[in-house]
Amino acid sequence: MNDTFHFHSLSEFHTFCGLPKPEHPLISLIDYSKVNYPVNDSALKWIQKFYSIGLKRNVNARFNYGQQHYDFDSGLLCFCSPDQFLKIEINPEVNVEPTGWLLLIHPDFLWNTELAAKINSYDFFQYAVNEALFLSDREEVVIVNILESIAQEYQSPIDRFSQDLIIKQIERLLIYAERFYQRQFTTRKKSNQELVTRFEQILFQHFTQENLNKNGMPTVSGIASKMNISANYLGSLLRIYTQQNTQQHIQKRVIDYAKMRLSTTTLSVSEIAYELGFEHPQSFNKVFKSKTNQSPLEFRAGFN
Repeated sequence: MNDTFHFHSLSEFHTFCGLPKPEHPLISLIDYSKVNYPVNDSALKWIQKFYSIGLKRNVNARFNYGQQHYDFDSGLLCFCSPDQFLKIEINPEVNVEPTGWLLLIHPDFLWNTELAAKINSYDFFQYAVNEALFLSDREEVVIVNILESIAQEYQSPIDRFSQDLIIKQIERLLIYAERFYQRQFTTRKKSNQELVTRFEQILFQHFTQENLNKNGMPTVSGIASKMNISANYLGSLLRIYTQQNTQQHIQKRVIDYAKMRLSTTTLSVSEIAYELGFEHPQSFNKVFKSKTNQSPLEFRAGFN
């Protein structure tokens, strides 16, 4: 069975998991131990039209990005935005009872709130599954308390304060997630620095004349794919350890390569621009001057 399931509403997902209908049509907290996927196939794939935030323990599955060793084994917190493709491979040899919570939030619940515009600025909604947040016991208590507060509020009689109070709790959860991710980047410093080194190696190797002619300019998604991590996770990692995002690193390498070609060859500025993948030399000139305060010709003149 290789079908990809599509869930447009929270109610559809509840039904698929063998759960009662949600108490609120646009937000729901699910007890993960009660989820029962009605499939016999080892691989489960789906696309959903809502946000999900999952706190899971004892997960007997291998996710599509593979498994790693993690620092905290109490629970993991993962985030999914609408229209992401999810794939889970169930491991029948691991006989454990998964537990935890799954918070589902339909985008319509956020309509006309500041969070509606802000929520996609949280990079971790685009991280891969193996880039989940691994919680300490203390951190898990904080997250569970917020989740339970959200459920308590939507299970109470709805009034004009209900949505605002729930939105505030969701915002608290996301802010704590940012804090705990910062801790995770710090506590896994060695492995993360190895990823930064690997990124620099891939980027350096790409900027040879042969590779540029063959592959064109490097892209953020292309480099992340070679590293088997998501583009957003790579960007977060670089910002923390280098204070620059992925695109800034690529632009720096573009300028370094351009300087080398300008100072060691007789190629025209246009030829170097095309070699670097610029459709118009004017665009190359603009980028070069913005980074060096010189035009390409002014830079070259300094070597004559």
